[in-house]
Amino acid sequence: MSDAGAPRDPLSAHRERLDRDGFPIVEGAISPDLIDALNDALERLERDLGAQPAGNRFEGAHTVRLYNLLKYGEPFTLVPVHPAVLPIVEAVLGDGPLISSLSSIAIDPGEIAQPIHADDQVIPLEKPHRPIICNSMWALTDFTEANGATRLVPGSHRRPNPEYGGAYETIAAEMPKGSVLIWDGALWHGGGANRSGRRRTGIAMNYCAGFIRQQENQQLGLDPEQVRRFAPRLRELVGYGVYRGLIGHVEKQSPDQILTGQGDFRSIWDR
Repeated sequence: MSDAGAPRDPLSAHRERLDRDGFPIVEGAISPDLIDALNDALERLERDLGAQPAGNRFEGAHTVRLYNLLKYGEPFTLVPVHPAVLPIVEAVLGDGPLISSLSSIAIDPGEIAQPIHADDQVIPLEKPHRPIICNSMWALTDFTEANGATRLVPGSHRRPNPEYGGAYETIAAEMPKGSVLIWDGALWHGGGANRSGRRRTGIAMNYCAGFIRQQENQQLGLDPEQVRRFAPRLRELVGYGVYRGLIGHVEKQSPDQILTGQGDFRSIWDR
């Protein structure tokens, strides 16, 4: 029986778009309650930490970034395992992806465009290559061309690295509040200039393949007592699992076994 004319599975459609263009946008992915909780938590953290722009060209002179957000518990612990995003990432990176970093990026009025770059640009692999990084931007406000929506070069994930700071033809990833932009880490992109009068706020939820070193060191950045209380799937994403039964074990035990005293890990050699 032919399936011609049948609606495509959304996961397949997003994966096809990522393969072709380097990115899809998932609209309506984040519930209003979670958006409010994340915005409230970020506002409180920025105030309590006295966070200020880094002032360099990459991080921006009018952009406030907060790093290692998992350390602060809920609602940030809900982000890496979100059912509208994680399955797409797993479809791209395969088994055992890891949290590479979880941060916020708030672009204030007056910010200039970030240099175009690829997120895997510092990894010394010839391109094109299979996806090793899959990143996402959660829109906690509307993303528009005027307020600094992420700039993209469609299809560039199949090309060599861009010249850092070079001039390229880009499009704005405009999307309503509550949407999530997901992209191959090889895609050329950068934050846009904010020519509006309002802040553009997003959560950068970044993942890497299980065999790639994480951007933020999750094992030292998070208190083991806190990680012990995480759900098992989140502990795996943090890095307490073992990739394909081999990479990351400790004397033929998984880090999760050592952390919790539970589980029955079998190495690749014992299977």
